[in-house]
Amino acid sequence: MSDLSEKKCVPCEGNIPPFEIDEIHKYLKKVDGWDVVEDKTDGYHLIKSFKFENFLKSQDFVNKVGQIAETEGHHPDLWYGWGYARIKIYTHAIKGLAESDFILAAKIDKIRANG
Repeated sequence: MSDLSEKKCVPCEGNIPPFEIDEIHKYLKKVDGWDVVEDKTDGYHLIKSFKFENFLKSQDFVNKVGQIAETEGHHPDLWYGWGYARIKIYTHAIKGLAESDFILAAKIDKIRANG
């Protein structure tokens, strides 16, 4: 969907401001089907639900997400069970979203697109 999946996540130590809503909407166009949710404590998050045929396919997907997260050094919150997975991404250090969150989302979309 975009070239974001070719970029590398950059570790954030809290030395940048989180994206404002206009910047979030600009980047949201570069990923597929992610929703933006605002949390009063932790700012904006990216959230997406995925559907699968069974538990093993959900687990396989989550394991692939985990491998990418570890490689990128950027770890989403994951929930999964029979036939579903849900992912929440945000940058804890800035309590909001930054480019790396969208990079991770694009990489996750690429896993799903490739089966």
